[in-house]
Amino acid sequence: MKYAFPDNFLWGSASSALQTEGAREGETTWDYWFAREPNRFHNGVGPQQTSTFYQHWKTDIQLLKQLNHNSFRTSISWARLIPDGIGEVNPDAVDFYNQVIDELNEQGITPFITLFHFDMPMAMQEIGGWENRDVVDAYARYAQICFELFGDRVLHWFTFNEPIVPVEGGYLYDFHYPNVVDFRRAATVAYHTVLAHAKAVQAYRAGHYAGEIGIVLNLTPSYPRSQNPADVKAAHVADLMFNRSFLDPVLRGEYPADLVALLKSYDQLPACKPEDGFLIAEGKIDLLGINYYQPRRVKCRDSAVNPQAPFMPEWFFDNYEMPGRKMNPHRGWEIYEPGIYDILINLRDNYGNPRCFISENGMGVENEQHFIENGQINDQYRIEFISEHLAWLHKGISEGCNCLGYHMWTFIDNWSWCNAYKNRYGFIQLDVETQQRTIKKSGEWFAATALNNSFDKE
Repeated sequence: MKYAFPDNFLWGSASSALQTEGAREGETTWDYWFAREPNRFHNGVGPQQTSTFYQHWKTDIQLLKQLNHNSFRTSISWARLIPDGIGEVNPDAVDFYNQVIDELNEQGITPFITLFHFDMPMAMQEIGGWENRDVVDAYARYAQICFELFGDRVLHWFTFNEPIVPVEGGYLYDFHYPNVVDFRRAATVAYHTVLAHAKAVQAYRAGHYAGEIGIVLNLTPSYPRSQNPADVKAAHVADLMFNRSFLDPVLRGEYPADLVALLKSYDQLPACKPEDGFLIAEGKIDLLGINYYQPRRVKCRDSAVNPQAPFMPEWFFDNYEMPGRKMNPHRGWEIYEPGIYDILINLRDNYGNPRCFISENGMGVENEQHFIENGQINDQYRIEFISEHLAWLHKGISEGCNCLGYHMWTFIDNWSWCNAYKNRYGFIQLDVETQQRTIKKSGEWFAATALNNSFDKE
């Protein structure tokens, strides 16, 4: 069967500044944390050891061209552009980002630029990070500076990438700095992130720029174990906390009433100001990026909550492992391709069918060198992963969903937060020692698919 996509469909990949660029003048939370606890990072490999995009941006963009990308998402590093978060703009950073943006446009690759991809400047974290409204204002200033510097050539902006992740990682589950376990503080961080997003949108609208502004959310459908009301309620609460806590403000301009009521009943609401509601209402977006990797499967709790334990989302549900599920054995994640369709249908039916695109989807595999044949990684498993997801995406589009494109994570194998180079995601293999780039089989497949705007599948 042939799967053909709409004209001008966005084919490309996504990356981030911190994971690709390498060392910078301004220190981030990752630099600070790695300097103090390198044991928390896989093989002791920190954020200085990346795929050196800062040096190799020109040849890397040529590789993007070779893979027939018509679009590419990366981020600007706040810490590179404004090393202390609030002061002088670094002219070297301006030169670098100007060159990257100009080269992408020159090669016919539309730049999609994210303003914040987990890389909080340490100077901002030292005054409380997203817990401090002064940091919200500093971010809004940074966003405005970016619009002024690059907004004539960047027409697609995203305020945040996966804003729920710093909340989960830094303030609930201890896998990002500052390693806090405190739901109220987590809720404050999430709330202030929404305010920061809305202030950036406000600044963009006020500047009357030619392009559009959005946000990238990792939407993880919450599937109940069964249709028993207790399981359905558990899935609903998980959806409220992990999806709708950001999805509703950016698409509807307000929070779900039942989420507010739930947090209020447990005294976990962040401090709000009367004018916040008006600001959030102004943060409605033009374009939604959707990152989808795996489903969330939940069931009702079958044991009592320890009242002495910290208040956590898991007070309301347990995770559930569906029998017979398909797994990526390397990453330990379930592969569930229909999830990408379910997300689109939910947006179509419940959120007014917003303009959106798949901004990340990907398969991380450990020890990929085992799959080298004739000097090239034969990652047929990744081709199958992409084509299965694209088939479900195609179904959603054929049923009227307003999805404009598909970006894979990622372009080149890159450094990944605490996992370093353990799981490889790229279309292009990176030799960390020599920095040599070699296109994988999946890269060739994607280049052909993008060129033809279609692919064939049995």
